[in-house]
Amino acid sequence: MFSSCQYKKTFSDGLIHGILFLEPIKKGVVIMWWIPLAIIGVIVLWAITAYNGLVQGRNQVKNGWAQIDVQLKRRFDLIPNLVETVKGYAKHEQETFEKVIQARNSAMGASSVEEIAAKEGELRQSLRSLFALAENYPELKANENFLKLQDELSGTENKISFSRQFYNDVVYRYNTRIQSFPTNILAGIFHFSQEPLFEVDDPAERVAPQVKF
Repeated sequence: MFSSCQYKKTFSDGLIHGILFLEPIKKGVVIMWWIPLAIIGVIVLWAITAYNGLVQGRNQVKNGWAQIDVQLKRRFDLIPNLVETVKGYAKHEQETFEKVIQARNSAMGASSVEEIAAKEGELRQSLRSLFALAENYPELKANENFLKLQDELSGTENKISFSRQFYNDVVYRYNTRIQSFPTNILAGIFHFSQEPLFEVDDPAERVAPQVKF
């Protein structure tokens, strides 16, 4: 028969062995809990970063278009003064004047980027016709007001060109991000949509109208 001391020793040894046996199991359970938590944490961190990147890209697109819009409005304001100045020397060219004003008004009424781009081409073509007309009137070419408007329009055209390039660059990066996996999943969930490029259909119309003589 076991003495009380032997019984206690046997019980203690069994308890120690049991604890030692359970220790790896406890560690394994802890590890099993941490792995999915770590995965979830990584996914959440990526989602936050990707979402903020999409918001930043969308804001850059809006800012790029705002810069174009400012310069387009500036040109719209210059055109009536330009037409009135040319009229003072070429009163018999009414058809050309009407086409310029009509193209301007049509461009001002456009709303979408695609529609504005199409109207932009028509307006540029009408402006080229107007400046080609001025070639026939030497006194007009020497008029101080005409020269001032010419310089202002030329500077505005250059700003439109630079702004369009910036806009198209940020749109390209933004659209690429939306189309790329797995960001496209997040973009679909939060309704981020692609933005149109601001392009002129005719390659010749990408060049600013010639306003120097």
